Amino acid sequence: MDRLSTPCNALILAAVSAVLAGCGAGEVASPGSGGNITINNPPATPPTPIVPPPAPTLVTPAGGCPTIEDSAGLADRGTINGPTGTYRVCELPARVTRSTTLTRIPGLLYSMGGRVDVGTDRGAAPVTGEVAVTLTIQPGVVVFASTGVAWLAVNRGNRINAVGTATAPIVFTSRDNVLGLATDNSQGQWGGVVLLGRAPITDCTVAPAATPGTVSCERQTEGAVDPAYFGGATPADNSGTMRYVQIRYSGYVLSGDSELQSLTLGGVGSATQISHIHSHNSSDDAFENFGGTVSMRRLVLTGADDDNIDVDTGWQGTIQYVIGVQKTSGSPDSMIEQDSANALESQTPRTNMKLANFTFVHRNPASGNNAAMLFRGGSDASLVNGVVTTSMACLRLNGANIIGAANSIPGKIGPPVFRSVAMQCATNAFVGSGGLTAQQVADTFNAGTNNTSTLTATLANVFVNGANETARTATDPKTVDASFDTTTYIGAVKDSTDTWYQGWTCNSATASFGTTGTACTTLPTI
Repeated sequence: MDRLSTPCNALILAAVSAVLAGCGAGEVASPGSGGNITINNPPATPPTPIVPPPAPTLVTPAGGCPTIEDSAGLADRGTINGPTGTYRVCELPARVTRSTTLTRIPGLLYSMGGRVDVGTDRGAAPVTGEVAVTLTIQPGVVVFASTGVAWLAVNRGNRINAVGTATAPIVFTSRDNVLGLATDNSQGQWGGVVLLGRAPITDCTVAPAATPGTVSCERQTEGAVDPAYFGGATPADNSGTMRYVQIRYSGYVLSGDSELQSLTLGGVGSATQISHIHSHNSSDDAFENFGGTVSMRRLVLTGADDDNIDVDTGWQGTIQYVIGVQKTSGSPDSMIEQDSANALESQTPRTNMKLANFTFVHRNPASGNNAAMLFRGGSDASLVNGVVTTSMACLRLNGANIIGAANSIPGKIGPPVFRSVAMQCATNAFVGSGGLTAQQVADTFNAGTNNTSTLTATLANVFVNGANETARTATDPKTVDASFDTTTYIGAVKDSTDTWYQGWTCNSATASFGTTGTACTTLPTI
């Protein structure tokens, strides 16, 4: 028998064949080499080093303060340090007496040491040949209040030209915000921005016996100690332009129990342009219109500790595209408070708000006004294409005059009108007061078209329309006022592709507006 055919030899031969089969042609030595096998291992790969992220670049201070047109100039207050770096502080004069431009300079902040007046009050009536003092503020400029009682007053006959951009907004804020001490709950750290105009008002306080809507009817700004008058008889008065502006942490109590709002508009006329305004964490209202005829577009209102929209004393204008979101702490009140119930309800011009494309997220279940929206005082209102969410009543009407028929009191248009307004409310959606029943309030709301008080909200990212909002039938806002844009959706934000609020706003725990904006608690470092 051949020895290779034995079981043992067969196993050995199979093992050798398997080893040779696993080698490539270049790895097996030629005959006569002794049968050595060479295996080439790949070179070892060194570990990838861990590179720490680059440290953030901190702002370095500008070398000095620029020369401005105003003869008083800027006061160099040294530097201030915060989490974003060190800045040169250039303080504005107490009164700007010549048209002046605040230029954006890297590493420089403008400050207000107290009340800063733009021009002097030129009175209720325009004078032929008068020249307005205009304060121009460039995109990206930050103006902060170095004291709690600081505020900006643009007096009658003068103007502001604060025009930022979607990527470089203008910021009005507090000293704590610069220092990095402001939190998502901070508020009331300075006064606010006040525009004073010559458009008609009611409820005259300077001369209570004056005829409303005339040059004799004037009011003193709420909270101001020194005179800050507004009112007149010029509906098309021009107080300037504000666009792409943030106003943060305002509402300091200036006197008594009166606070300024983020933006206070007193007798401001229709030639004034206001759009793309973000009010954040006002300790009072986000904005209040005391009479006047100014209209507003694209407003973002977050964290107001009183009302978001407050209009009264004869304001007549339009507002379109509003995102209003309450914070979950503090004591925020209503999304809308319109007019007051008092002995002056018969005065004209009558408050008449026209509001289109709004989304209100009302989070306080203990609102002092007992509802997300309050209308009273015989005023007129038309609301179209709105979304309201709340855990309490949605709508309160107060007093018989608010639902009065046309001309039931002088200048009255009729009951408030609601069209394509969808609300998610508590079980009791409506509240009546001042002699009105809840049923009368419900009847007023339901007299409109395409309304509901039983919406199941599907809002994304707090304020962006979801499926249920998209399914609602919209109304063309031009049926309410020809100056409105035509829209085919309810609410302020059509869907995720509608991003008009991004870039120029700031983010907080209350609401986030995308990665292109900075946190409200820090300064932008463009």
